[in-house]
Amino acid sequence: MEKLLEISGNDLVIAILLAVAQILALVLIMLVCIAFLLLFDRKVWAAVQMRKGPNVVGPFGLLQSFADLLKFILKEIVIPAGANKTVFLLAPIITLTLALVGWAVIPVAPGWVVADLNVGVLYLFAISSLGVYGIIMGGWASNSKYPFLGGLRSAAQMVSYEVSIGFVIVSVLLLVGSLNLSDVVANQDGGIWNWHAFAFPTIFVMFPMFVIFFISALAETNRPPFDLPEAESELVAGYQVEYSSSPYLMFMIGEYVSIVLMCAMLTILFFGGWHMPIPIPGTENLPDWLLSLGGLLVFMVKVTFFFFLFAMVKAIVPRYRYDQLMRLGWKIFLPTSLVAVVLVGGYATFVNAQGRPDFDVLDADKSGYLEAPELAAVTLPMGVDANNDGRISWPEYRRGAR
Repeated sequence: MEKLLEISGNDLVIAILLAVAQILALVLIMLVCIAFLLLFDRKVWAAVQMRKGPNVVGPFGLLQSFADLLKFILKEIVIPAGANKTVFLLAPIITLTLALVGWAVIPVAPGWVVADLNVGVLYLFAISSLGVYGIIMGGWASNSKYPFLGGLRSAAQMVSYEVSIGFVIVSVLLLVGSLNLSDVVANQDGGIWNWHAFAFPTIFVMFPMFVIFFISALAETNRPPFDLPEAESELVAGYQVEYSSSPYLMFMIGEYVSIVLMCAMLTILFFGGWHMPIPIPGTENLPDWLLSLGGLLVFMVKVTFFFFLFAMVKAIVPRYRYDQLMRLGWKIFLPTSLVAVVLVGGYATFVNAQGRPDFDVLDADKSGYLEAPELAAVTLPMGVDANNDGRISWPEYRRGAR
């Protein structure tokens, strides 16, 4: 607050405008990417089923998603007579908004993140916990038993698998020693052998955790084979059956934004974020903007790969029964992830036993970072400050002290 008061009025307005422009640019780019990923999704299903898929609107069908957007916008919004109109219209807005704001803490390239929060993981936990409310509100406000049953199923399903996802993320955070997602990516620098899914000796725990996270992400986003809230054979398309036009579109966009967010989390937590599988010598001398663009490209390729896996699972895996879904989450994933947290916690305690006390002594203000006055008392190798923010986190210090 004191720093804020020191900024003049004009500078504050410029800073706010720049922040708003950055957010709008991220949302616009995200929505355009979703349009092409949706087409990619449909093309994958078509290829598995030996058909062509969308190929008429635009060259190779590239404009199909935009044609669908125009159709949804121009259609009439129909609200059931007995529905609670306020809640009915608010539900899809909440779903889409919460799906988009989760991207605020996702580092897509070196230094490219809207809000580089020290507690970014806690922020994501909070947003994902709120996301279920949009679906519940939509199912209840429709005043129909089928959407209501779909909303109840979704609430139970999402809450159940959030527990497993939470413990898997905790196991990653124990290895990194930070809640900042940029630190999680920086901790995997140096090649594929340092990525959390493949690093030795933790690969025997972390690779199964990656598999659990991937399957739990399918359930968390209501994707097949866990799309029980939308089971057409039982619930007539589930919680959004009474929706049409743009409110229905908001539900679908929110779902796909959440799916891509889960793909980004898989990339960040287990597959090195924007880092290349094999480091390229000499790249450290390139301009920062070029390195950031290269990192963004690598990040997008990895996210697209996981999205392809999501599409393939939908195309080839049959739907689970609801009791099978719950048994998998509570009787298999939860105990396994708990054991993993204990094992990784013991390993992290053993590995960090020597270096952490020295770091805590240097960190005089107990901020969790070594800043300029504290760095004057220690000599670290070049390149330790991976994100070039002028301060050293524990993961960065640990790598530099090796």
